[in-house]
Amino acid sequence: MELLDYAFMQRALIAAVLVGITAPAIGIYLVQRRQPLMGDGIGHVAMTGVGLGFLLNASPVWMATAVSALGAILMELIRWYGRTRGDIALAMLFYGGMAGGVMFVSVTPGGSTANLSSYLFGSLSTVSPSDVTAIALLSAFVVAVTLGLRRQLFAVSLDEEFARVTGLPVRALNLLTAVTAAVTVTVAMRVVGLILVSALMVVPVAAAQQLTRSFAATFAVAVTIGVTVTLGGTVTSYYQDVPPGATIVLLTIAAFLVLTALAAPLARRRARAAAAARPAADPAECAIPASRAAGDEVGV
Repeated sequence: MELLDYAFMQRALIAAVLVGITAPAIGIYLVQRRQPLMGDGIGHVAMTGVGLGFLLNASPVWMATAVSALGAILMELIRWYGRTRGDIALAMLFYGGMAGGVMFVSVTPGGSTANLSSYLFGSLSTVSPSDVTAIALLSAFVVAVTLGLRRQLFAVSLDEEFARVTGLPVRALNLLTAVTAAVTVTVAMRVVGLILVSALMVVPVAAAQQLTRSFAATFAVAVTIGVTVTLGGTVTSYYQDVPPGATIVLLTIAAFLVLTALAAPLARRRARAAAAARPAADPAECAIPASRAAGDEVGV
């Protein structure tokens, strides 16, 4: 393929595959926790890290990782202790993160808010070798956490009280989930952008849930969708000269719509198969009425 002749496209495709794996991998827990927009909030906070990276002449990816991780921890603390004022505190954190990023870039010598465009919306041509290294290391961390602790994370995401009763360190696992989500945001920002990263964390999972019933199947299908749309969006962006982030998100939504359309007839087919496999019940006239059966039991 022609696009593989270019080093920047090789780096972009590698980054796209890693993003396609990591975003749904942590997104499945966020969806289960009913926090689908957490990635969006972390993306706002990560802007401050990007701005600090420009100001301090450091790697924006690593700086964004550190700042977004701290922001994710603060979000969890607000969720635990914020009570009625929690929403206001979170709003200030999100908007302050975005404003901080713009301010830091503006005061950087020779800096301009135009420098933020590739981080906000993704950019194929600006993925550097050092970015690929950082993305690979951070992706390895995300995969290790989401697969290595999948049982514990799923239990906490499903029911915190039950998980606490069973002896799991609920708060530590919640913090780990938040930090992993923050890491995923910084992994994805070079490909899909901070503004759109939340969609890639949530929509593939929602699409997979249309067809699957178990956690393992949902995880596998969501990651498959993630890799497919990120690769498809990256290739389309190269040939059609369109924004990669927007292309990837639109493909993800299209996948959701297609799978949703397929889900209804598939569910009916499963229902018919289950009905056919079920043993024939007793004829209605021979069945014992529920009230009669209950009365007989009481009499005995």
